[in-house]
Amino acid sequence: MTGHPGPRAEITVIGEAIIDLVPGDQPRTFHAVPGGSPYNAAIGLARLGHRTTLMARLGDNAFGRLLREHARAEGIGLAAAPRAAEPATLAVVSLDAAAQASYDFYVEGTADWQWTAEEIRRAPAGTGVLHFGSLASWTPPGNARILELAEQLRDRGDVLVSYDPNVRPGLLAGHGHSRRMIERAVRLAHLVKASSDDVAWLYPGQRPDAVARHWLRLGATVVVITGSADGADAFTAHGPAVHRPARDITVVDTVGAGDSFTAGLIGSLIGRDQHAPSALARCRAGQLAGPLDDAILVASLNCQRRGNDPPTAADVAAALAHPAPLRVQRAD
Repeated sequence: MTGHPGPRAEITVIGEAIIDLVPGDQPRTFHAVPGGSPYNAAIGLARLGHRTTLMARLGDNAFGRLLREHARAEGIGLAAAPRAAEPATLAVVSLDAAAQASYDFYVEGTADWQWTAEEIRRAPAGTGVLHFGSLASWTPPGNARILELAEQLRDRGDVLVSYDPNVRPGLLAGHGHSRRMIERAVRLAHLVKASSDDVAWLYPGQRPDAVARHWLRLGATVVVITGSADGADAFTAHGPAVHRPARDITVVDTVGAGDSFTAGLIGSLIGRDQHAPSALARCRAGQLAGPLDDAILVASLNCQRRGNDPPTAADVAAALAHPAPLRVQRAD
């Protein structure tokens, strides 16, 4: 990846930290592993060499301690991660014949949604990038606190605010309400990344490029839409979009792929000095081809491993030294 990541931008990631129950080697068995979209993104950023703080409410129980210990082992800062009285959220993971992951969630009364104003004030003063999204960004009552933090940091003018809706239809209350919730967050973000599946569920029958342009009008500076085997597209207010193809790989599973993409994208923008809000606003879509390629590479390396296991900076460097072919075909 281009650039020298690390000391120039402190990254704060806020959102849920979940225990994923992943299918084991034997039928009807599961392994408990740390997960959750923001948690995964924080791990991806830390492995790429970035100073990363996780703001997640971690319970003082077996699963909460597992989440905290794993994050600490990855070098993630936890000074802004409160000790919660509530239990961890659970997600039971299923894989289909194509190794695509789906999730059944157990969210009632769990720690991730109970943010207080005092806890939110723990956000590091030196934050240069804030990433938020997923379940915690639209699950009450804590979502209001997270959106307040995003608004506060966007208003500062010197913090890149990044958002990934990570839509989970089973936890959302219909298309209309969900669109209003997601669009409220889009208005607060400079960088919005969503999957084509997210867009298709939120805006049935609408083309992804039309949705991206709509989000730009709402206030986003850059919108990135990922399409799995179809690669990714970046949209700005300056001219046409840029498309980058996927890499030709053998997929083990897709757990954490989108979160690894997010980590790769943010990390590449930092490494290329494109992450400041003013710098991102000057970018034309073509200038985002490199960051898209970097993000696709990080996601593809994750997909070649079981579960969420994002690459390190050394893994990325090795892959760049021996590049895999790109998929040149694109489905319209």
